[in-house]
Amino acid sequence: MQHVSSYYAASANTHPAWPQLDEDIQCDVCVVGGGYTGLSSALFLVESGFDVVLLEASQIGFGASGRNGGQIVNSYSRDIDVIESRYSQDTARMLGSMMFEGADIIRSRIKQYNIDCDFRQGGMFAALNTRQMAALKAQKAGWERYGHQHLELLDAKQIRQQVDTESYVGGLLDHKGGHLHPLNLALGEANAIRQLGGRIFEQSAVLEIRHGDPATVVTAKGKVKAHFVVMAGNAYLGNLEPKLTAKAMPCGSQVITTEPLSEEQASRLIPNNYCVEDSNYLLDYFRLTADRRLIYGGGVVYGARDPDDIERLVMPKLLKTFPQLKGIKVDYRWSGHFLLTLSRLPQFGRLEPNVYYMQGYSGHGVTCTHLAGKLLSEILTGQAERFDAFANLPHLPFFGGRRFQVPFSAMGAAYYSLRDKLGV
Repeated sequence: MQHVSSYYAASANTHPAWPQLDEDIQCDVCVVGGGYTGLSSALFLVESGFDVVLLEASQIGFGASGRNGGQIVNSYSRDIDVIESRYSQDTARMLGSMMFEGADIIRSRIKQYNIDCDFRQGGMFAALNTRQMAALKAQKAGWERYGHQHLELLDAKQIRQQVDTESYVGGLLDHKGGHLHPLNLALGEANAIRQLGGRIFEQSAVLEIRHGDPATVVTAKGKVKAHFVVMAGNAYLGNLEPKLTAKAMPCGSQVITTEPLSEEQASRLIPNNYCVEDSNYLLDYFRLTADRRLIYGGGVVYGARDPDDIERLVMPKLLKTFPQLKGIKVDYRWSGHFLLTLSRLPQFGRLEPNVYYMQGYSGHGVTCTHLAGKLLSEILTGQAERFDAFANLPHLPFFGGRRFQVPFSAMGAAYYSLRDKLGV
């Protein structure tokens, strides 16, 4: 399979191809999945001296890692206030101490390996009503308790100076957020893995994992014997491991990209080139690209299916935010899947003593996947505490099992969407 027809695929950096696995090989660690979780894991591991093989069923960054909105958003899909209220003090302390680490890792990778991915600093959370503004004030206080001092509250006048829309009553500017070209970040990380001696194979879907020590990872044309296996397929894992797919649900998000704006249009629209996401339960997000296009995404389709007309779903949202763009042409439209958990917190753990998994970032995967790779490398070098802080979280099944997880989740989303519309 090839990349979907997205703006990112059309503007990807030139890169050498990776081969298909067509022989039997051995390694220390076999990573299954060539998205951010797998790439981050593999890069940290090769830096630590492990012999690593990464297997990707399609192409590097084929899934959500190469299709997302490109926004570097700190914390998790459930923020620290929810974590503090639901889990122990020790759990909150551990997860809180790691909330901002993923973004730091991304910035470090870009600098260390000279990755050309159009990185820009700064991201905003926008409030559409006073209830959401109060939540942003609480979020600022919560993040500051855990050491993040790069936040700025914006009132209605101030946010209007940052985004040319009348939709928002205020917002929260995170100076350590930001945005980038997500596929080019993935390709740059893959190239760094190769430079350090890691082996990457594309078009090498895993058909079976035979447990043992070593484990045997089987593809159509080859096998990998490895002392450790890392499951990093996330929403694109398929039916390879039913124990993982039973407790998380693939969901679709839709994205469109406009034709290039003029310099004047772009500078009026988002003068400081920050990325933006609103505070709704089913949120909208947008930003400018390096060539002054507007990328706009929003909404959720529950279950692993793609809507028939992405532009029809997303364009009304864009025009509600920016009515001045009426008549703008859309050059690219696509969808991609992220993996949703019932708790909205990621699921880390072990399937066997030497088989690890990380999945279920619930829409906050850009930063948390990079943290996941670091924690995986820590546990394989004998430091389990931070990985286990996530692994010990309960991995709850969706109500009604896999058969009813889509309608039940959609009903819950409809409830929260109504609350957003009513501002309660």
